[in-house]
Amino acid sequence: TWAPQIDRFGIFPLVNATFLTSIIGMFVALPIGLMIAIYLSEYASPRARAILKPVLEILAGIPTVVFGFFALGFMTPVLQSIFGRDTVEIFNVASAGIVIGILIIPLVSSMSEDALSAVPRALREAAYGMGATKLETATRIVVPAALSGISAAFIVAMSRAVGETMVVAIAAGAGPRNYPNWSSAVSNLSFLNPFTAAETMTGHIVRISGGDLPYGSVAYDSIFAIALLLFLMTLVLNIISRWIVRRFREEY
Repeated sequence: TWAPQIDRFGIFPLVNATFLTSIIGMFVALPIGLMIAIYLSEYASPRARAILKPVLEILAGIPTVVFGFFALGFMTPVLQSIFGRDTVEIFNVASAGIVIGILIIPLVSSMSEDALSAVPRALREAAYGMGATKLETATRIVVPAALSGISAAFIVAMSRAVGETMVVAIAAGAGPRNYPNWSSAVSNLSFLNPFTAAETMTGHIVRISGGDLPYGSVAYDSIFAIALLLFLMTLVLNIISRWIVRRFREEY
């Protein structure tokens, strides 16, 4: 339970919400971003690339506060219309996670396209010479050859999702999702419910630093411990991505 006011500093509710929103975002961003990268690298004409690349750059340049209100004002009503208002709360993890996924699509597609473009043309021509179609060449030759770069792109995107602040601060909720009995929450998997409100690590830092608690108190200073853990998490993810690139890089 995270309740600094009564000296309860169990950080799991904040970490759980952080990873829940990030994983939802990755399920949105990874397939879409990879498909965009494959299209740009293997199929797109110069004219199509000239149109799509600026669109992705514009999407990457939109302020995250806009994405936050998009999640709250559009994505949440959509989810409520699909699953019901009794199931989906106004502030919920799912809408924040989906919009985070949309937000990091340009990062995934750009890094994945760079990895795909680095695959030598000779591999493609060899596949065509063996009778492979363009789709077979892209999915069975080019993507496996660029897998180290694509994997690194996914992990960097995960790091970006973990550190996202404004979307979760606006749309996910303003208060940690505490459970009096964690054993029952784990047994029935209620802690994984994406349709209820929850507060992530970054969202908690924003709320507390905004003046909810007196400056200098133990409860206030706890946000620095959260920030340190968040820094270590993103650092580890970035180290893993660099290790994957070095370890599994194909030499041509």
